[in-house]
Amino acid sequence: MAAPRYKMLVDAFAAEIRNGRLAAGVRLPTHRGLAAREGIAVVTATRVYAELETMGLVSREQGRGTFVRDIAVPAGHGIEQQAVAPDMVDLNFNYPSLPGQADLLRQALRELATAGDLDSLLRYQPHRGRPQDRASVARHLRRRGITTDADRILIVNGAQQGLAVTVMAALDAGDVVAVDALTYPGFKALAHAFHLDLVPVPTTADGPDLDALEKLCAARPVRAIYTMPTLHNPLGWVMSATDRSHLITIARQYGALIIEDASYAYLVEAPPPPLAATAPDITVYVSGVSKSVATGLRIGFVVAPPSVVPSVERAIRVTTWNTPALTTAIACRWLEDGTVDHLEAQKRADAQTRQALARQELAGLPLIGHPSSYFTWLPLPDDARADRLTATLARQRISVSTAEPFTTSLRTPQAIRLALGSTDLESLRSTLRTVRRVALEDACA
Repeated sequence: MAAPRYKMLVDAFAAEIRNGRLAAGVRLPTHRGLAAREGIAVVTATRVYAELETMGLVSREQGRGTFVRDIAVPAGHGIEQQAVAPDMVDLNFNYPSLPGQADLLRQALRELATAGDLDSLLRYQPHRGRPQDRASVARHLRRRGITTDADRILIVNGAQQGLAVTVMAALDAGDVVAVDALTYPGFKALAHAFHLDLVPVPTTADGPDLDALEKLCAARPVRAIYTMPTLHNPLGWVMSATDRSHLITIARQYGALIIEDASYAYLVEAPPPPLAATAPDITVYVSGVSKSVATGLRIGFVVAPPSVVPSVERAIRVTTWNTPALTTAIACRWLEDGTVDHLEAQKRADAQTRQALARQELAGLPLIGHPSSYFTWLPLPDDARADRLTATLARQRISVSTAEPFTTSLRTPQAIRLALGSTDLESLRSTLRTVRRVALEDACA
């Protein structure tokens, strides 16, 4: 039996893209143009492009058209962490490390080995964590402006699991969640896995467009608002106290739960109070020490309203039972003895140095980022193609992320995110010079 007409067109386009006859960045005919050219219905032309997009061969952009992707860059590059070749500089993911961290771990392991309660760490633990460990987290959070009882704290395997158990506890498939038009890819992945309806909120230079958020809440049954008010990923903003108050007012008026992601908040000195400090009854606060201490130390914590705590605890039970006590004990020792505070201060200074270096080496490019951030956002000219630039940099042995993993709106902006924390300073300097050169060459192409 002959293949359907649309399948033949899909195969023909795919072959031309893969053999290079249709080059990366080429704009394909409009749906109507393709339909007229091939003598097919417009709905069939739409089906052709939809299948090519599913195959990762084209990208559709609202208001601009359908473009050939650079297939040297995997579709969704930046969502899934892939192994980076030893000779490649990773500006895609951040895993900053400071001198002496390994020695701190050796010392902590020696202290644990001689501790009287070592045997207890090998047993099952309470799902939400041991009381003494939750008390340590509570004392740590007071320094971040959150005064809370240990009973509202749950220890988890990193902030990502904290977000996951929050979604499992508080939301159902089909629930509407308001998110920034550019947001953390890990939350996008959660939304997809749990079938949430993410609705993008336009952004301003200083945070989400709160008027647009209010209109959204008035028009649709928004169950939750996911937000990063202190050092947004990827744009680096810090919401003002006034805007935080406005967001809380909107959430209260429309009965929405606030999910506050504070993973990078430690990088900002003296920010406005967390949302969870002002509205603890409607806010779930999620953070941890993986970013501030070491990415391999998967310790996070959730601060939830009392009504939500039992559901989060059940979600921990059905996923991991409890966070490993050995790593929790190390993290809590460091919370108590000032090690975490010391490392956070060092990393703030390190991030400031790297951000200043990026401003210097990428001079003339329209960078967006916080002065203490480990990443910077680089918008590209309207006629540029982020996948083409990313592929060119990959051939230069530099890995970066496009805007695609961060985008929740229909139109993906042409931009790249540069993670600054995963290589030494001299390598970062030379790599950024290459990024600048390639970006300027691409803009002129």
